[in-house]
Amino acid sequence: MAKKDYYQVLGVNNSSEERDIKKAYKRLAMKYHPDRNQGDKNAEKKFKEIKEAYEILTDSKKRAAYDQYGHAAFEQGTSSNSFHHSFSTTADFGDIFGDVFGDIFGNGRKQRARQGSDLRYDMELTLEEAVRGITKKIKIPSLQRCNICHGSGSKLGSSSQNCPSCRGKGQIHIRKGFFTVQQSCSTCQGSGSIIKSPCHCCRGTGRIEKEKILSVKIPSGIDTNDQIRLNNEGEAGSNGASSGDLYVQITVKKHPIFEREANNLYCEVPINFSMAALGGEIEVPTLDGRVKLKIPNETQSGKLFRIRGRGVKSVRSSTQGDLLCRVVVETPVNLNAQQRNLLYELGESFGGFKGERNSPKSKRFFDGVKRFFDELRGY
Repeated sequence: MAKKDYYQVLGVNNSSEERDIKKAYKRLAMKYHPDRNQGDKNAEKKFKEIKEAYEILTDSKKRAAYDQYGHAAFEQGTSSNSFHHSFSTTADFGDIFGDVFGDIFGNGRKQRARQGSDLRYDMELTLEEAVRGITKKIKIPSLQRCNICHGSGSKLGSSSQNCPSCRGKGQIHIRKGFFTVQQSCSTCQGSGSIIKSPCHCCRGTGRIEKEKILSVKIPSGIDTNDQIRLNNEGEAGSNGASSGDLYVQITVKKHPIFEREANNLYCEVPINFSMAALGGEIEVPTLDGRVKLKIPNETQSGKLFRIRGRGVKSVRSSTQGDLLCRVVVETPVNLNAQQRNLLYELGESFGGFKGERNSPKSKRFFDGVKRFFDELRGY
């Protein structure tokens, strides 16, 4: 019977990298290993195929020969038999863990250097600070590399020793039924070494907690949920690894006058109904001072007026937003007798609230209400 293609056996293609081949083998070996399928001949056969394909495709020379000659590269008696290899299904399940599954359960070596953790700092800004930009000083508590032992954890003049429990590997093997698994050594916590004379400053950890002051430049136009990344300002790494990063998370406080939407600013401007009817000119606020806004006659409540270039300059481009003023016609309060009489006379001159000439929206509304009830009565 013709052998199956090794790439198909593992479910990968001929351009797959070695790490992808190992991942595929890991997944299939867990499923078909004889220790997990005792008495199942099909599983045993499948595992043999998987292991054979894995051993060929993870060896660069054998893989090159297979890619060129196919299975013929490993058949005895052929001219390309320099890569002949015998396969076995007797591999202990722990071997698979120690080889391919090392990325999950540890690889049996000393613990590698580990990059420091990233940190986050929440910063609150006023709208003015966010729009114009500012430099802020912040205090950051973090773990920094000990400057006495330079991160080694050992007292000056001494050094760490191989852990006697795991013999410097950082991992120990534990047999559980059919499985052999690796786990971090409890004596050295996976580091592979123990410190006989710990540094008096960091007590053997190699890092100490410090508070540092940083100057953070806030660019103009920044907004809520934006982040500023400061490289290598996070926690110090272990075993000489680099530090993590610091992320400054921005929140802009609510402003008493303006609301921001993208690069535009919005504000409400109250006007009395006399100005709304007759028109006029008023001063409106901007972040750079006051400007005059012309109100045309017969302006309705809720109308938006755009003042170009008075918004926010984008943090990512030179685009300048606008200021949009929404006028709100305010009903007068605390009227005296004379004002009441004048308003009454004015209302009478309009012909009541249904006046067609002076209140066209009211006229259309009440005409629509009348048609609605007429239609209801017609059913």
